[in-house]
Amino acid sequence: MNGQCPLLSRTLKHLFSTSAPQCESLLHRCAATKSLETTKKLHAHITTSGLLSSRFLSLLTAAYGICGHLQYACRVFDELPKPTPVAYKAIVRMYTESGHPRRALEVFVEMHESDCYLADEYAYPFVIRACRDLVLLELGMVVHGLTVKSGFVSANFVGNSLLAMYMNCGDRDGARRVFDAMEEKTVVSWNTMISGHFRNGNAKEALIVFKKMVDSEVEIDSATLLSVLPACGSLRDLEEGKEVHLLIKDRSIGKRLAVQNALVDMYVKCGRMDEARGVFDGMLERDVVTWTSMINGYILNEDVTRALEMCRLMQFEGVRPNEVTLASLLAMCAYFRDLKLGKCLHGWAIRQHVDWDVNVETALIDLYAKCSSFALSFRVFSRTSQKRTVPWNAMISGCIHNMLIREAIQLFKQMLLEAVKLNNATWMSLLPAYAVQADLNQAINVHGYLVKSGFLRKPNIITSLIDIYSKCGGLQYAHRLFDGLSVKNRDIVSWSALIAGYGKHGNGEVSLSLFNEMLQSGIKPNEFTFTSVLHACGHSGLLDDGLNLFNFMQRNHQESLRTNHYTCIVDLLGRGGRLEDAYKLIDTMPFEANHSVWGALLGACAIHENVELGEVAAKKLFELEPENTGNYVLLGNIYSAVGRFDDAEKVWKMMDNIGLLKAPANSVIFL
Repeated sequence: MNGQCPLLSRTLKHLFSTSAPQCESLLHRCAATKSLETTKKLHAHITTSGLLSSRFLSLLTAAYGICGHLQYACRVFDELPKPTPVAYKAIVRMYTESGHPRRALEVFVEMHESDCYLADEYAYPFVIRACRDLVLLELGMVVHGLTVKSGFVSANFVGNSLLAMYMNCGDRDGARRVFDAMEEKTVVSWNTMISGHFRNGNAKEALIVFKKMVDSEVEIDSATLLSVLPACGSLRDLEEGKEVHLLIKDRSIGKRLAVQNALVDMYVKCGRMDEARGVFDGMLERDVVTWTSMINGYILNEDVTRALEMCRLMQFEGVRPNEVTLASLLAMCAYFRDLKLGKCLHGWAIRQHVDWDVNVETALIDLYAKCSSFALSFRVFSRTSQKRTVPWNAMISGCIHNMLIREAIQLFKQMLLEAVKLNNATWMSLLPAYAVQADLNQAINVHGYLVKSGFLRKPNIITSLIDIYSKCGGLQYAHRLFDGLSVKNRDIVSWSALIAGYGKHGNGEVSLSLFNEMLQSGIKPNEFTFTSVLHACGHSGLLDDGLNLFNFMQRNHQESLRTNHYTCIVDLLGRGGRLEDAYKLIDTMPFEANHSVWGALLGACAIHENVELGEVAAKKLFELEPENTGNYVLLGNIYSAVGRFDDAEKVWKMMDNIGLLKAPANSVIFL
C-alpha cells in the first residue's frame, strides 16, 4: 500500500520527543508496509529534529525505494556525502524493480569499483535480474563469478536468480550447471528450470525435469502446473497430461481457476475436446480465458457450429468476449473463407469498441485478404497505428496470398521509410515474395540487408533465403547458406528447399545425393521432399532412380503417398516412353486419379504420338476439367501428328461448341 498507515500515523503524533533508535525502527516499519505518506512525514520530522545523518539518509533511500517513489529515493541518495552499503543496495533494487535495469547495473558497477562495499545475498539477486532483463549473458556470467568468489552463490535467492538469468538468455546448459550445483533446490528452483526449458523450445526436457521433481518429493505448486501443462499440450503428450491431471485431481491446487484453464488448454491442444469439455463442465468458476480456450478448441477441430454456440453461451453467462476471443473467431472465418460471418464479427467489434486492438486489426486484415476482398484489408490497415509492426506483416502476407508480389515488396519499402520496427515475422511474411519473383539480383540485395540488420542469425530466415536462391538458380549461394547451418538446425524444410532447387535446375544426381545424405543424418522425409526428388528424377531423365525411390516409398513411407507422387512417376514413365506401364500404374492407384495424373499421361502421349492412350486420358480430363483448353489442344495435336486431321477438326469444333478459346501465350518482364 502506498497510502498512510493508521498505526504509524497515530505514532507520529508523539514523535517530537522520539529518539534516533525509535525513528530508525519506524522507518523500517514504513518500508515493510510501503507507506509513502508516513515515510514522508517521518522524513520531515527527522530533518527538523536535527537527526538527519548518513545513516538516516540511507534508510530513507531504502524506504522510498521500497515504496516505489523513484524521484524521492534518488534525491535522498544524491544528498549522501558518501553512499553507504544500505543506500547502494536500496537504489539497485529500486532501479531493477521499477524497470530501469541498465541504471541498476551502472550503480552496481559504481558500488563495486568503490572497493569499500560489496554486494551480498540480498543485492546480488537484483543485479542478476537486471542482467536477465537486458539479456546480457556475458555480464551475467561475470556477476555469477563474483557470487562464487564472495561465497554467496550458495544462497537460495542468488541461485534461483542465476537460473532465471541463464534461462532468459537462452543458455540452458548454464542453468543446468547452476541447478546441479545447488545444495538445496526449492520449488522455485524446479519451477524456474521447467518454465525455462519450455520457454526455450524444449518441452521434452521440461517434462523430464518435472518427473525428477515429483520423484524428489518436492511439493508442486500452481507455477509448476502452469509450465508443465502447456509443455504437455505443446508436445500433444496426452498420456503425461493425464498423469498430471490425476496428480492434482483431488487436491485444492487442482481447483484453482488458472490451473483448470491450463488443463482445458492442454486437452484442447491434444485434440481431446471431450476431455476438455469434461474439465470445463466441472468448473465452478469460468473466466474469458476458459471460454476462449474452448472456442479455440472447436475451431481447431473445424467445428464451427459448436464454436459459435460456445460464443453465444459465453455471453449468456455474462462473460464478455475479449480481443483474443474475437481474433480466434475471425481466424476461423479466414480459414473457412466465410466473408459474411467475418463481416458480422467486424460489426460486433466496432459496436463493442474493440476493433482498435492490434490482434483484431491483424485478424481482420488476414480475413479480408484470404476472402479475396483485399481492398477491405487495406481499409482496415489504413486506420491502424502505422508504427505497429504486426498489421504491416499481415498486409505483406495478404499481398502475397493474392499474388500481389510487387505490392508486397513496395509495402516493405514503405515500412523502412516509416521507420517501423522489423521483426522475424516481417521477414517470414516478405521472403516468399522474393521466392516468387525468382530474381537473383534482388535475392542478393535482400541477403545483404539481412546480414547487415542481424536477422540472418535466425535458422528459419536462412532456410527461406535458401529457398529463394534455389528458385533463382543461385544454387552455389543456397548451398553455402545450407552448409553454414548447424546440424541441429538443418530441418526437413531446409533439406527440401535445397533438394528442390537442384532438381528444378536439372541437377537430378545432386538432388538424389542430398536426399540420401538427409536420410543418413536421421531426418525423416515428408511428402514434399519426396515430390521434390521425384520431380528432379523426371527433369533429369533418371528413370531407374525415380522408380527405385517410388518403390522405397511404397515399402517404407506408404502413409506419405499422395496424388502428386503418382503424377511424377506417370510423367517419368511417359518421358521414358513406357506409356503402358504409366497407364497400369494409374489403374492400380489406391485412390482416384485426378486431373494432374491424367494430364501427365496425355502430355506423354502427345510426345510419343500414342493415340489410343491419349484418347483414354483426354476422355477422363474432359470430365474432370471440361473448360481446360489445353487438354483439347493436346488431343488435337496428337491426331494431327498421326495424320488424323478429321478427328483433329472434330476436337476444334468441340471447343467451339463449348465456347472455349485457346489462351494466348504471354510473358512478363519486371523493370
